Amino acid sequence: MPKRLKNVPTTSPWDSEVRLLAWLATCVSVLSFLFYFRNGAVLLYGDAVAHINIARRVFDSKTPGLLQLGTVWLPLPHLLMIPFLLPMRMWRSGAGGSIPSMAAYVFGAIGIFRLTRTILCRMATPDPITHLAAWIAAAIYAANPNLIYMQSTAMGESLYLALFIWAVVYFTEATSGDTRALIKCGLCLAAACLTRYDGWFLAAAMASIFVLRAITARNQQSKGRSLWKLRVALIEFLLLAAAAPALWLAYNGIVYRNPLEFENGRYSAKAIERRTQAGGNPGHPGSNNPMLSGLYFLKSAEDNVAENQWLQRAWILLALVAIAMAISASLHRAGGASGIWPLLFLLIPLPFYALSVAYGGVPIFVPQWWPFTHYNVRYGLQLLPAFAVTVALLFYLILRSPWESRLRLASVLVVLAVVTASYISIWRSGPICLQEAEINMRTHNQLDRELAIWLQRLPADSTLLMYLGDHVGAIELAGIPVNHTINEGNHRVWKQPTDVQGLWERALGNPPQYADYVLAFEGDPVWQAVHDLHLPELVDIHVTGQARAVLYRAR
Repeated sequence: MPKRLKNVPTTSPWDSEVRLLAWLATCVSVLSFLFYFRNGAVLLYGDAVAHINIARRVFDSKTPGLLQLGTVWLPLPHLLMIPFLLPMRMWRSGAGGSIPSMAAYVFGAIGIFRLTRTILCRMATPDPITHLAAWIAAAIYAANPNLIYMQSTAMGESLYLALFIWAVVYFTEATSGDTRALIKCGLCLAAACLTRYDGWFLAAAMASIFVLRAITARNQQSKGRSLWKLRVALIEFLLLAAAAPALWLAYNGIVYRNPLEFENGRYSAKAIERRTQAGGNPGHPGSNNPMLSGLYFLKSAEDNVAENQWLQRAWILLALVAIAMAISASLHRAGGASGIWPLLFLLIPLPFYALSVAYGGVPIFVPQWWPFTHYNVRYGLQLLPAFAVTVALLFYLILRSPWESRLRLASVLVVLAVVTASYISIWRSGPICLQEAEINMRTHNQLDRELAIWLQRLPADSTLLMYLGDHVGAIELAGIPVNHTINEGNHRVWKQPTDVQGLWERALGNPPQYADYVLAFEGDPVWQAVHDLHLPELVDIHVTGQARAVLYRAR
């Protein structure tokens, strides 16, 4: 690998700027959380409620333990939430689940700043323009209205983006020969692989590049000691990058008797899609078509940076112009812009989601295209780092160009105008990620609230038999500890094919023996278990678009 470039600082020359950025990002994070919390938007996403309660049941359950982490969703976000969910109030309000996301938002903003600074330092000696471009990149990232909303919730987007960004930061520094950065990159990849499956794709790509560079390094004139040190660091990096996927595969294999349970098991995206298609649904757009899938993902990315379609197209145009100018600079200056190639990793989400939507059963719906609704639009945030850095790079290249000063000024103002107008358009119409939660979860959350009113009236020491998978938010709002319920989480999944002695199975077989009250939703396992027992009905709740819910007295 090449030696470290002299104009790339080993430590940040702008520590005061980084501290200022951290303080500003923290203020934005806290104030936005308070705003959305006050307006009841923190727990709008059903997935956010589910994440919080997966973390809670690790210690609050009749059968507590790490096996409560389940499968499909990776465990790191839940593990990070646990300390903040110990107080009952932090659990019921959802605030405990937001804290890791908020911290990740701050670190993500700092990472974008550092990545942009490092790349631009490779292109030329640091100067005020370099400072300004790094601030613009951080501002574009941190001021995005959709990210600001998502970081106030227990969703995993903010956390993964931070790990993704820092993995690219350390990768970029490692390509200059910094073996310590290589190990840090491996740690970030391991954490990313335990947060979202996007990280597995990223880790494979980065590992492949490093192995290729290590192989070609044999032909370079390098001292034996430095080459040996590089190889040791590379082995450590590969072990770190592979450790998290191997751990998750082993966990699924041991507990569920299927290493790929998260990918093809009962609760996987593929299984859900198969059940949907069994009802006559033709499938989601882009199924078995990676090109169309990529277009849907790219459209969701546009929806996350602008509301107006012309502004959305302007973002794509700005990114393309930045890439063209960077290539031109590399051709005219030997080594001038060749060091920016690690930024290509910021585009990794595009092929990943194109393949996931096409072959992984992961749908993305955008309101402009069929079926003209919102679903997983938030995935488009994964391209926000690419947009932020490329626009900042364009800003930098324009100011460093030999153009006439008035032309440079006009071009910069156009770039800033597009970004400002785009974010204003989002604030006026509302972040599309917030719209997605409001539209998809309106009736679901209404049923949870109505159920919570009745559940709060139950005796404090009573036991409730209930399938928590769809409406765990009801007991959260009611403040009923999870260990006061018998639920599907009490099933011992390693007992195959059935577990007749499990608490969940025994309670379904004889509800009055194990529970004081039973909450059943039409069609779920509890409903089927109590349907012919003629238990006394306490309340029967109907909400349009949701399964009928009945609360019974069991004994």
